[in-house]
Amino acid sequence: MNAVQKPNVKAVFFDIDGTLFSLKTKSVPESARKALKELRKKGIKVVVATGRSINDLHHIRHLEFDGFITFNGGYCMTVNGEVMFRQTIHSEDIKNLIRFSEESNVSFSLMYEDKVRISHESTEVLELYEHVNLPVPPLYSKEIPDFESVLQVNVFIGPEYEDSFMKEVMPNSLSSRWTSLFADVNPGGISKQNGVQQFCDHFNIDISETMAFGDGGNDISMLKFVKTGVAMGNAGDHVKEAADFVTDDVDDHGIESALIHFGLLD
Repeated sequence: MNAVQKPNVKAVFFDIDGTLFSLKTKSVPESARKALKELRKKGIKVVVATGRSINDLHHIRHLEFDGFITFNGGYCMTVNGEVMFRQTIHSEDIKNLIRFSEESNVSFSLMYEDKVRISHESTEVLELYEHVNLPVPPLYSKEIPDFESVLQVNVFIGPEYEDSFMKEVMPNSLSSRWTSLFADVNPGGISKQNGVQQFCDHFNIDISETMAFGDGGNDISMLKFVKTGVAMGNAGDHVKEAADFVTDDVDDHGIESALIHFGLLD
């Protein structure tokens, strides 16, 4: 790689699945683990930015971070457990979703601060939880529904139906996706970009001093927002087009390679 001017980076934001965590080996590559440790030794903040729940991070808990952006920016927490930001989905959108699912048999997951509930154990739902190496959650209760506290929804529809679904069923919300299997749905105006801004304010860091790594559609807002957005080699073309730099695959030491390229690692 050609030499580049070393950016002044004070915070790096990392997506998890397909970026920091290999979905092939179900582990964090050793090169990535060492890279994060070296960044923090240099005083650079290292922050998770994921669509996962704050309670679904067991597979990276052996690593040290300076904060957590979860639910695609809808729930941000410091490493000390302080909740910096929390935004739920409009309750009418949740009611519409449940009604739509009952009429069409489309599956969904409701993600709360302390739990996940699913509509039914469809093939798509079972495939998702096997893919992310998590147990299949219980069914949501029709007798005791909670429409007010949902932070994120997974809706198991194809990309070709996403626009019409959002307009007709969840018009107050925003969708993104990192897989063709389902769409992440978050409150309108909320994305990983929002989470990055929360931590920039918290650490008193300017956006010009930031870098981010991602591989999915839900990373695009973040990659465009930071000063240096890095797409993994295994990212989709639309994600690569949104990035400032494309590195190698997660399984080919992509994080380490990019950090060396930009002079943040020796």
